[in-house]
Amino acid sequence: MASIATLERLAKYDDPKEGLFKELGDISAIEAFANRLLVAIYIGPEYDKRTKLFRAPGALKEDIYQGTVGLIVKKGPTAFVDDEKHVFNDCKAEIGDWVMFRPGDGKRIQFNGVDCRWLEDLDIDGKIGDPEIITYRSS
Repeated sequence: MASIATLERLAKYDDPKEGLFKELGDISAIEAFANRLLVAIYIGPEYDKRTKLFRAPGALKEDIYQGTVGLIVKKGPTAFVDDEKHVFNDCKAEIGDWVMFRPGDGKRIQFNGVDCRWLEDLDIDGKIGDPEIITYRSS
């Protein structure tokens, strides 16, 4: 799991997308195969505007386990490509898109201290413009 320091840094970025890419650093040596996607898990802000409370480090950790939003940072060559079994039509996602998925889907893995998931294209439920509108957090 990411260190508390990494989680706290991610929670302080004004632009969470920029923060995830910055914390990941150079991941050019990582290659996604077939229809796989590497999705960096979204860590919400330390200050929750809805509750007007600061989130404790333990609450930030929960984003790793309960989070349903992430940022595509790597994409395999056949991800979202139509084949004889699956037709995606216009339902496609690219590197840099925020996507939604079930909390238990994919394989958890960490790159440069950032928690990620390896997912298949079929694990993606949809795209979302602003990850903050997902309100699963209780703190």
